[in-house]
Amino acid sequence: MAQSLEFSIVVPVHNESGNVESLITEIHRTLDGRAFEMVFVDDASTDDTRARLIELKERFPMLRVIGHRNNAGQSRAIRSGIMAARAPVIGTLDGDGQNDPADLPDLYRQLTRADAPESLKMVMGRRTKRKDTAWKRFGSSFANKIRKRLLRDDCDDAGCGVKAIYREAFLRLPYFDHIHRYVPALMQAEGFDVEYRDVNHRERRSGTSNYTNFGRLADALSDLRGVMWLVRRRRNPGGMDEL
Repeated sequence: MAQSLEFSIVVPVHNESGNVESLITEIHRTLDGRAFEMVFVDDASTDDTRARLIELKERFPMLRVIGHRNNAGQSRAIRSGIMAARAPVIGTLDGDGQNDPADLPDLYRQLTRADAPESLKMVMGRRTKRKDTAWKRFGSSFANKIRKRLLRDDCDDAGCGVKAIYREAFLRLPYFDHIHRYVPALMQAEGFDVEYRDVNHRERRSGTSNYTNFGRLADALSDLRGVMWLVRRRRNPGGMDEL
């Protein structure tokens, strides 16, 4: 079965008990008839998210549940899911239901199209009409402008969770906490190309956000310095040939 899978959908969740069933149902409806799996990574939730996921495995045989023993953050949950995934192409979504699974097939087709450049390894969503509070949109816009100017990664929406990415390429990137906000810059530093596509964005249906503007800003000041150092220190051989 693992050899025949074409698409693994990785979803990190933390205290999203009220969202997982509807999200899984939507993913299943969107990709029904295709060779896919869903890998939900529970990042040590303190509510009954994990129990709900285990119950849902009976209804959705393509659902796999990975559970962190300790809370390790969104980036680690995404990495854990991609490491466990069995398909060559990964689709990612945030676990809060604000990303629309209906966008996944378009990202997959763009990434795997016959005339795609060999160096294209990721297609990333770009939320054109955000369904967040004005304060959250302001914080995100401010951070994106600073990040884009310093890293020159051409990414207007680094916080968008909708991506289609080749598993092998992602696993070549260095891992650190909050890497999910800097994947475009690191992919480009590795010599890969990244394309973008407008995607839908929805209001949160249940629960509360795990992030605040001030918390993100404090992390970003440290992260940006680290990512800039990593990008400067990367050496690209332009490919490899066995002689």
